Amino acid sequence: MIATTQTDKFAAYLRMLKDRSGRGFDRLGKQAGVSGSSLHRYCSGLSVPPDYRVVHSFGKVCGASADELRELHQLWALADAERDTPPATEPQDPPAPAEPKLRRWLTSRYAAVAAVAVVLLAGGLVWFLRAPSSAQGLSAADAGKVLFSGACPTVNMGEHDECVNEVQTLLSKAHTTISVDSDFGPETLRRVTAFQVLSGLPPKGIVDTATKQALYAGRTDMSTWTPHQVEQKIREVFTEAPDTAVAIARCASFLDPLYVLPNSNGSRDWGVFQISDFRLQQQGGTPLKAFDPAWNIEAAHKLWAVDHDFHDWPSCAAAALTSTPSPSPSR
Repeated sequence: MIATTQTDKFAAYLRMLKDRSGRGFDRLGKQAGVSGSSLHRYCSGLSVPPDYRVVHSFGKVCGASADELRELHQLWALADAERDTPPATEPQDPPAPAEPKLRRWLTSRYAAVAAVAVVLLAGGLVWFLRAPSSAQGLSAADAGKVLFSGACPTVNMGEHDECVNEVQTLLSKAHTTISVDSDFGPETLRRVTAFQVLSGLPPKGIVDTATKQALYAGRTDMSTWTPHQVEQKIREVFTEAPDTAVAIARCASFLDPLYVLPNSNGSRDWGVFQISDFRLQQQGGTPLKAFDPAWNIEAAHKLWAVDHDFHDWPSCAAAALTSTPSPSPSR
């Protein structure tokens, strides 16, 4: 069967990986940490996993390459967005004009009275036909926006077009630092994900209908601390090892409070000290809390205080040897 929806395409990719592995649903499920029946539903296109980590685990046990895992993430994000998008929010065809209903009404047994009423209310009728209903007004407003055009059903990683340019422009207006270059790369992915967290939306990293609406609404302010302010706070908190702590944070996030980085296991790291999903859960935190630089730095200090070392940041161990600023993150 030809895959016609994003869910179909996602399910087809899962089936390809599953068939290539040569293993059954039950065995794959045990290895991926999910039931075999759930995997069967996902591969059949009957449902979409709500958590990408399940998808990532499935891909890994099926032997997916790094490129295939990236493709799998994009397909999942598109399918998840398709599932969550309410039909009413999409641009709608204008409703049928009122004249046919009026003609049917005039042919009823009240035709004579109605004829007089039409003459008396002609001016009001003309106004009524010209004035849009609330649904029409919303549709008309959306129709004039780039992201609600037919060219931008969703906007995601790897695209390079006017849709991406519009997303970047709107993110810039939300007071965050971003290159407006029409290229949806890692920088834009990080900023989109941060915007979704700050807007109270699921952090999928893909610009779906809800994210478009939030971008145009302009109510999310992404303003945050400067690197200088972040460094000052780190030195205030890490009085025992201020230079090393600053070097670790600079390595981890470039001292960017809204930095987001995906891990190989499907989880993500958040904020100044790139605190993982697992560590956030341990400390009763959330991605939104992790974007608060003060909270993030205090949480990192608690992790440091366990053994008075920076073993939670092994990949940045070399950074502890120097306080020289690292180059800017790639886009």
